[in-house]
Amino acid sequence: MDTLSYKTVSANSATVQKQWFVVDGTNQVVGRLASRVAMILRGKHKPSYTPHVDCGDNVIVINAEKVRFTGKKLMEKNYYRYTGHPGGKRITHPIDVLRRGMPERIVEHAVKGMLPKNRLGHKIYHNLFVYAGAEHPHQAQQPKPLEFK
Repeated sequence: MDTLSYKTVSANSATVQKQWFVVDGTNQVVGRLASRVAMILRGKHKPSYTPHVDCGDNVIVINAEKVRFTGKKLMEKNYYRYTGHPGGKRITHPIDVLRRGMPERIVEHAVKGMLPKNRLGHKIYHNLFVYAGAEHPHQAQQPKPLEFK
């Protein structure tokens, strides 16, 4: 057999085939949902995965208000942010985020933490679309439903 026929093929932005997937967050555990979505956003489920290229797919997460936490995380998990001033550390809990009517931020925050912390990670993050309800404005892209077992 000819050994020259075995070539390593690296994907680039021109050869990547992107798809659209829709994920229902109803009764999904936040961390497990986020890790699976992050894997699809990066493209690690594809045989043509290339680490330095955005070869992942676009993901729409619906029903973000119906995701769940295990244990006492809803009350005891902390989200930290810093205002930039001395003594400006602010702590928020997931229950407060839900009360303020921003359940999308919980899923976005979890997925963003599982992406690379570089320019490519920021670019990949823009392929994620999270909506609190069951409706989304991306019907024209004909997203395929994605089931997690």
